[in-house]
Amino acid sequence: MPEAFKYGIVITGLIASGKSTVIKMLSARGYSVICADEIAHKILNIKAKQIAQIFGADLLETNFNQKLKNQPTINRAKLGEIIFSDNQARQKLQEILHPLIYEQIIKKAKKLEKEKKLYFVDIPLFFESGGKQKYNFKVALIYAPKSQALRRLIARNHLEKNQALLRINAQMDIEQKRLLSDFIIDNSADLENLEKNLESFLEILNLFSDDCGTNLN
Repeated sequence: MPEAFKYGIVITGLIASGKSTVIKMLSARGYSVICADEIAHKILNIKAKQIAQIFGADLLETNFNQKLKNQPTINRAKLGEIIFSDNQARQKLQEILHPLIYEQIIKKAKKLEKEKKLYFVDIPLFFESGGKQKYNFKVALIYAPKSQALRRLIARNHLEKNQALLRINAQMDIEQKRLLSDFIIDNSADLENLEKNLESFLEILNLFSDDCGTNLN
């Protein structure tokens, strides 16, 4: 059994379910957040040459950001086209990224545990990357039905329906994720409703912390 994290809650969900919106709301309320996507983007740049060797040199582009000092980076849009249309390519990329992402999440979580305060871990592919067998956190799912997430994704990313479906179908079904989660934050209505549902969720967590000294596991 992996090490239990007493104060951390994973936020996950289907693509276009509203995870980023919830994370912004939590950050605005002063909560610390570990973001798997931010970690992944940094690792993509560190491993840019290795990834380009596997998936094609045309993925490389020069980044003129001062911090990166003209180091080659990965064109994530092009990489996305490859991995969402090819299961083997997606698995190969995950084999490179996921162990490194996991290592950084655990490192950051251990640091936040010392503060003995509630924090959140944004892992979009939580269940796809090993779930509770790998990460011993309680899990909150941002829920929106697949059909609704599809409409949002098409509108947000300006995709054709078949392109959006490739991205959604590359993830575990949202109803299965719902069964595996400890908490559900419904985002099938509007932003105001989401705010109310998030507040209710945080109230539940506060009840847990009052009863258990913030030990959520």
